[in-house]
Amino acid sequence: QVQVVESGGGLVQPGGSLRLSCAASGINFSIFKMGWYRQAPGEQRELVADITSGDSTNYPDSVKGRFSISRDNSKKSVYLQMNSLKPEDTAVYYCNAAFKVPLSSRVVNYWGPGTQVTVSS
Repeated sequence: QVQVVESGGGLVQPGGSLRLSCAASGINFSIFKMGWYRQAPGEQRELVADITSGDSTNYPDSVKGRFSISRDNSKKSVYLQMNSLKPEDTAVYYCNAAFKVPLSSRVVNYWGPGTQVTVSS
């Protein structure tokens, strides 16, 4: 069966760094678009970064220049390097694997259970 599992969350001081990892199994990882999303209490889930099968990356302005996403297809893993962390980065971070079925509007989505990131002094 498909499994998507995040790791690497924790407590960090403002200005610090964390590296999140996500390992997927049960999918043809290399063809999936991989993404990191986050959700703070009372807020909607939002995109943090994504990377296509061709290694094109995308970031919202709120994290551009501070966060970096990368993938290793041989390890079926995706990573999120987070630098210069701010208290407003505090959230549960989720890994997403997405594949748009060709010639259809169907998108196959898999989500991990999430990992907590807390930025606080």
